[in-house]
Amino acid sequence: MHDRLATLYPQHLATVREHADKALALGGFDHLLIAAGMPGLKFLDDLHYPYAVSPHFKYWLPLTGAPGSWIVHTPGAKPKLIFLQPRDYWHVVPDAPSGYWVDSFDIVIVRTAEDAVAQLPQGRCAVIGEATAGVAGIVINNPQPVMDYLHYYRAYKTPYELVLMREASRIGTRAHRAAEQAFRMGESELGIHQAYLAAAGQIDAELPYASIVALNEHGAVLHYTEFTRTPPQPARSLLIDAGASARGYASDITRTYAAADAGEFQALIDAMDAAQQSQVAMVRSGRPYADLHLHAHHQLAGVLNEHGFIRMSAEAAVASGVTRAFFPHGLGHSIGLQVHDVAGFARNDRGDTIARPDGHPFLRMTRTLEPNMVVTIEPGLYFIDMLLAELRDKPVARDIDWARIEAFKPYGGIRIEDDVVCTDDAPENMTRDAFALN
Repeated sequence: MHDRLATLYPQHLATVREHADKALALGGFDHLLIAAGMPGLKFLDDLHYPYAVSPHFKYWLPLTGAPGSWIVHTPGAKPKLIFLQPRDYWHVVPDAPSGYWVDSFDIVIVRTAEDAVAQLPQGRCAVIGEATAGVAGIVINNPQPVMDYLHYYRAYKTPYELVLMREASRIGTRAHRAAEQAFRMGESELGIHQAYLAAAGQIDAELPYASIVALNEHGAVLHYTEFTRTPPQPARSLLIDAGASARGYASDITRTYAAADAGEFQALIDAMDAAQQSQVAMVRSGRPYADLHLHAHHQLAGVLNEHGFIRMSAEAAVASGVTRAFFPHGLGHSIGLQVHDVAGFARNDRGDTIARPDGHPFLRMTRTLEPNMVVTIEPGLYFIDMLLAELRDKPVARDIDWARIEAFKPYGGIRIEDDVVCTDDAPENMTRDAFALN
């Protein structure tokens, strides 16, 4: 893979520089300064939170462990990396930069944050970073016209980025295989998570997001991150939502598994899997993502009807809000340098946005799909006490089989998620392709 990345990286960097040039011109700036960021300090302590590099920084180069470093871009000049390599015997000092990308930068190694600031240009500078990344003499301004422009075009992945995202999918699916095996062997949520980490070869801080490992009714908690130490008896189901990283790029994968004797719940998983794959097939250029979300609700209504949970048409179930009680989140989101990548609502590169459909406040993307965008498709079906209680108080409650819902509540819920590339033709399902290799 190294040779392929080396071949593709120059064009990727050229694209990044072109976007930066246009963003600076739009905002009226001469220089773009990007802070890698620093790990946050815990309250009343001298210990730090795990470090996470700025997505703007790792967009330029595959360097995820360089706190205190900076990228400087001036149109027409070779980009500059100011690399902080401190004198430090408390921590591991980062190695000097090396690899296929270093010849594309002028690299200056400094020993202190103050030395780094001394290397930064003066004048009209767009300075991108967290507020905590600022040091004496530098003001983080994150100018909105520059940010809007850069974020809009980050949605279009270069061939270099797609290679890394496919690698993140391969790592993630390998770990998902190990997690399923741990579930089948009767492990606890913590044990399943530990099997996942071992197979991924990554620690928690290296994963793109906190893993969700939910057994039984815990699958009804959308962002469940508790990790019980004792396996339930019996273990009926596993919902695992976990990703992996590859040089700063993320995968986001969810699977739901049933115990061997969970016949009806397995049939429900199979129905949701078929619906999810048909939604993946709809990832086509020119289609508004919100249309996919609304279509997913109609498909869910069909599943609920077919499996005896509701006695109403799909149209009535969607219009009355019944499906939102079983599927309260959005169908998915953009993904790349961040799991929930930026500009999911962008209408254009000037900051205008596309509103969510009425009644769907948690949808994370409304943008129209175009080639080289990468999105997740993750429909769900959950048995959530709070939402079901609200549903019981509505007139539509008479058209719901509450006894059947009670029978399925111990399984928690179902979510199935793939990372999908929009192309000029049929979509590329990176997740299913990666599972086929593992």
